[in-house]
Amino acid sequence: MYEIQQFFKQIHNLIRWFPIIWKDKDWDDHYIFEILKFKLKNQAEYIGKKDRHLSAKRDAEIMMLCVRLMDKVQDEYYETEYFNYHESEMKFIPSRRHPGSYEMVNKLISEHYDNYFKKYPLIYRMVPDLQAPKEKIAFQMARINGERAHKLLFTILEQNIRKWWD
Repeated sequence: MYEIQQFFKQIHNLIRWFPIIWKDKDWDDHYIFEILKFKLKNQAEYIGKKDRHLSAKRDAEIMMLCVRLMDKVQDEYYETEYFNYHESEMKFIPSRRHPGSYEMVNKLISEHYDNYFKKYPLIYRMVPDLQAPKEKIAFQMARINGERAHKLLFTILEQNIRKWWD
């Protein structure tokens, strides 16, 4: 009887995983994150629902935190967040140096980088050259925030993954 139940559970797993594996590609970390997110969501739901160990609910919350961080890492949320603090107009004009091609010209209309700097004061202090133009400072802060999100995700995984069981 147990073998029959296991057989049908394995068939169910194949069906459940099929869309994830179908879309998988070997060239990009995006797909690794998709597999990890799917696994963590399923495991969080299972462990949270079964509640068989003392920290099951908390473990499920941490797994879902990892899923949200993976979404932000995949979307490069922190690397591009500073774009929300300026408005610019982009135009493509004929290139003088390369006839027949175009160059992109970016004209700054307005910027509110000071609000971005206030949002992340500790990160602002980590920028090596605070005498640089504001846009460069904001770019460096965005890069630092992106790296920190990535490191935080893998630190949480490293510290918790061995105890995530049922």
